[in-house]
Amino acid sequence: MPVAVKRSLMISGGWIQAAAIVLIIGFFIMGILTYYTYNDEPPIPAVVKSANGSILFSRADVMAGQGIFLRNGLMEYGSIFGHGAYLGPDFTAEYLHRAALSNIGYYGGSGSDTARTKTIQDFKTNRYEKSTGILVYTDAQAKAFEECRQYYASFFGEPTTKFGLKPNAIRDAEEIRKLTAFFSWSAWAASAARPGHSYSYTNNWPPEPLVDNHATADSIVWSMLSLAALLGGTGLLLATFGRLNLMGWHGREQQSMSFRAPDEVVLTPAQNACAWFFFVMAALFVVQTLLGGATEHYRADLQTFFGIDLGRLLPFNIVRTWHLQLSIFWVSTSYLAAGIFLAPMITSQEPRGQRLLAYGLLGALVIVVVGSLTGEFAGITGLIRNTWFGNQGFEYLDLGRIWQVLLIIGLFFWVVILYRGLRGRLRSEAVGNMPWLFFFSALSIPAFYAVGLLANPGEHFTTTDFWRFWVVHLWVEDFLELFTTILVAYVFVLLGVVHERLALRMIYLDVILYSAGGIVGTMHHVYFSGEPALHMALGAFFSAAEVIPLTFLTLEAWSFLQLGIVQESKSSKPFPHYWAVMFLAAVGFWNFLGAGVFGFLINLPIVSYYEIGTALTANHAHASMMGVYGMLSVGLALFCLRYVIPEKHWSDKAARISFWSLNLGLAWMVFATLFPLGLLQLYHSISVSYYDARTLNYIGNRANSVLEWMRMPGDIVFILGGTLPVLYLSFLGIRYMQRNSTIEGSNEILFTEIATQSDQV
Repeated sequence: MPVAVKRSLMISGGWIQAAAIVLIIGFFIMGILTYYTYNDEPPIPAVVKSANGSILFSRADVMAGQGIFLRNGLMEYGSIFGHGAYLGPDFTAEYLHRAALSNIGYYGGSGSDTARTKTIQDFKTNRYEKSTGILVYTDAQAKAFEECRQYYASFFGEPTTKFGLKPNAIRDAEEIRKLTAFFSWSAWAASAARPGHSYSYTNNWPPEPLVDNHATADSIVWSMLSLAALLGGTGLLLATFGRLNLMGWHGREQQSMSFRAPDEVVLTPAQNACAWFFFVMAALFVVQTLLGGATEHYRADLQTFFGIDLGRLLPFNIVRTWHLQLSIFWVSTSYLAAGIFLAPMITSQEPRGQRLLAYGLLGALVIVVVGSLTGEFAGITGLIRNTWFGNQGFEYLDLGRIWQVLLIIGLFFWVVILYRGLRGRLRSEAVGNMPWLFFFSALSIPAFYAVGLLANPGEHFTTTDFWRFWVVHLWVEDFLELFTTILVAYVFVLLGVVHERLALRMIYLDVILYSAGGIVGTMHHVYFSGEPALHMALGAFFSAAEVIPLTFLTLEAWSFLQLGIVQESKSSKPFPHYWAVMFLAAVGFWNFLGAGVFGFLINLPIVSYYEIGTALTANHAHASMMGVYGMLSVGLALFCLRYVIPEKHWSDKAARISFWSLNLGLAWMVFATLFPLGLLQLYHSISVSYYDARTLNYIGNRANSVLEWMRMPGDIVFILGGTLPVLYLSFLGIRYMQRNSTIEGSNEILFTEIATQSDQV
């Protein structure tokens, strides 16, 4: 029996070595930062006493209060240390401000300079004794704690929905005391001087003049160095690639190709099964956007939803929880389907049983989605009070722990499905070629999502937030980005637009550039979460480097799009994936604007100091999440559905309407509402106070309300013109899917690149 010859590595080993070095250095630094996270997090005192010795609260009370905060979905209403939702207050800043005012009143009132000086001294002096675990509050601080407890009892016990929460959200007096203890501890960490330094555990965040919290030297200096890194790095990169042409894309216009009509491509049973994945994806997408409209309406009109008291049925924190979770679910569904669909195209065959495994995965995904959403509702409304089947309450990791574990298992099961499909091809390829990179990048998705299990609601908030952002940032912006690059590269290789060697170089370039800034850049999220200044320094500097590849890849995306136009004009057959490629081109645009420009705008420490938790954060999140991963998910769906749906039933018109509606609707959302709202809120935060910029009174003022209502036309276009055509096309996929599937296990070629290309790339 002849032995198959393994194809050698298609590029220089230097690319692999460079990528490995970048990854090793990046995770080595993250290891160091992990050590300092655990060792330098703000201490939670064993006991907090007043000056006369009476016990105010304990460590157990603080941790219980944290659990109450998360279980009731308050991180999807307001925020702590700046992280969470944007309708309610930041409870760290609110407690600190109210407690400072109480202190000033205790010492003689706002007209007394002595009162202000003593208040600053009370809050800045660190009275925590490490040896005993005891923290002493002054009598003024003890009185402020009691006043804040009464305030929160009134706020969370409000019998109406005027604050956007369910009526009588928290009524138990003991729970209110523990919740206040959690807020009080966070405010103490935000004001008391870190041992050996002149600033607090949170790098003097939030800005609060009543306690002399102001921007630190680190936040200013590292902002300047970040700008220098961005400008210098961008210039160096453009000069290097412009001079050396390392990608080798010049001269590609001389190549020509012929596109195979989709009806001529015979699909496998598992590929046909993907039509159901895309239908579920589209349905989740529609629901997610409707919930997004509801969350926006709360900001425009907190009292009623066109005459309906929505807060009694679906309070804001439930609506926002579902909105965020569904954004992850529908995007992930598209990725899972695209991986299953592309595997047979890569290997030219499919093993038996793939269809049943695919349907099993889809069924499990539906169970996790329905179960987790139900648990989140039950958890926030008090029907379920444990974090396993209810909700964990962390923003983006709200789902109950059992559903989180099942989702991770499902993602690993998806990797098994891909491995079964790719196994034959992997045996014949050198480790480092595209099939192996496709598999490794798929494996990284469940592996790094599983890191979220370290974010435990019962552990120190600073530590859990550190691990949470491994998912929110590192999983999304590095490893999903890597899988995205490989998916798109394979699509264009299969279409014959680029040679595999060139695509492979592009993948390694992506790994090097994104990982150089993206891994350590994760720390830009935790400037003020109780981490030492080292996290701010490295997070700011490396985060600036994230914008550099976005600039370069945007330029390359334009060159790539121009190449596609040239190639289509030379083809003897029409290009069948015009709108799918247009969505991919939109990804490049939004990646640069949403992740690059808007992301860098808020990542500078000195800007983030005043901005964190404002509408500018939401502006960046919408432009980058929907603009990049959302547009890509729809583009992948259109690419795959183009083969599933017969030519006579395919609708280019629906694809065109969806493309323009989604992009114009998102642009309207960003430029008509979120960006101007964010600028106004940032200005108010600097000129008045951060505390005031986060109050419901400010958010609901007349000027802001007008801007919020201006978003409605864009939302209507986005939902009706953008999501419904995708749902329609996915319905066509399950209604008219091709029935002439290949026999599983055959070696019939499913898709071939019909091109005349030079191998001298």
